[in-house]
Amino acid sequence: MSKRKKIVLAYSGGLDTSVAIRWLQEKYDADVYAVTLDLGQGKDLDGVQKKALSIGAKEALVFDVREEFLSKYVLPALWANAIYEKRYPLATALSRPLIAKYLVQVAEEKGATYIAHGCTGKGNDQVRIEVSVAALNPDLQIIAPARIWGWTREEEIEWAHANGIPVPVTVDSPYSIDVNIWGRSIECGVLEDPWAEPPEDIYQWTLSPEKAPDEPATIEIGFENGIPKLLKGQFYSLVNMVEELNTIGGSQGFGRVDHVENRLVGIKSREIYECPAALLLLDAYKDLENLVMPREVTHFKSILEEKYSLMVYEGLWFSPLREALDAFMQKIADRVSGSIRIKLYKGNMQITGRKSENSLYDFALATYDKGDRFDHASAEGFIKLWGLPTKIDAIARKKTDQ
Repeated sequence: MSKRKKIVLAYSGGLDTSVAIRWLQEKYDADVYAVTLDLGQGKDLDGVQKKALSIGAKEALVFDVREEFLSKYVLPALWANAIYEKRYPLATALSRPLIAKYLVQVAEEKGATYIAHGCTGKGNDQVRIEVSVAALNPDLQIIAPARIWGWTREEEIEWAHANGIPVPVTVDSPYSIDVNIWGRSIECGVLEDPWAEPPEDIYQWTLSPEKAPDEPATIEIGFENGIPKLLKGQFYSLVNMVEELNTIGGSQGFGRVDHVENRLVGIKSREIYECPAALLLLDAYKDLENLVMPREVTHFKSILEEKYSLMVYEGLWFSPLREALDAFMQKIADRVSGSIRIKLYKGNMQITGRKSENSLYDFALATYDKGDRFDHASAEGFIKLWGLPTKIDAIARKKTDQ
């Protein structure tokens, strides 16, 4: 009698991974260990666990990683102003290396030699999870059922129904949704037409701006060494801070992103995101950072920010370069302490004030009124020296052109 294979599956409770439990058992004659992470997605994870067991998982393991996710993955990304293509705060992308970490951990504990996931061949997440697993334990093998079976979404739903597997989608409502505390992403269905306006029923975190309150909301976020700690004068843990900002921003119709992005696999994909807290904190941190950092640091950091965002999006979290960039971002974050005041109104946000003990803003140098201490006389010499290379080049060109 041959020994049954052991497969550790990243289990969300959704269509692909629910079907995968039964399919892996039958295809590979294997025991399936379902691993679910509480990333703040707001699901009934006890129900997800019971569902995995009812479908046939050998074990269903749930880990609460909300604090770890925010402190070890989201916070470094916040310091790096990680926004892919200047639109997407990378909520799903940031969760994948953490998921991979726990998959590897469970595989090593259970003596499994396979890790499985529900990603399709078109998505970015297959790359993020598999590259992360390879970085953490290159001996583990990957099985990607959705890449193998090749069903359409309708065929997969039919197979699930035929095999008594409960799924949260129908042919009429075929959205693929991924949620964690940093953001909610929605794709598929009518959204695959980039000209189609998203139906209002896809949104859960944000009010339509038209239905938002007629009065603006003003909030103040306090940072200490780069960490958001105060909201409206009260201390908040990272988890509570992000949850509260999601609620406040969403209630004001703020936090929606409709973006056609360039996927790693080479295609363009229309994605809808809800991420009020992420957008609020990213803008607030960047504004405060600009107040306390010299010009050269601000300008140079923007180059590294784009690289950092690309690395997260492309699944290269576990890499020496990301670790090196984190050290740079941490050094800057140590000085980012102070407060940002934000006004929210019908889907828009405006930073209306900022202050910090580390501020480099000098009123006496900036003002045009009485008390101006800027040395205006020095400007003429500065301009001459600054423009000297340009002037010399112009003289040389004039001689050549004659």
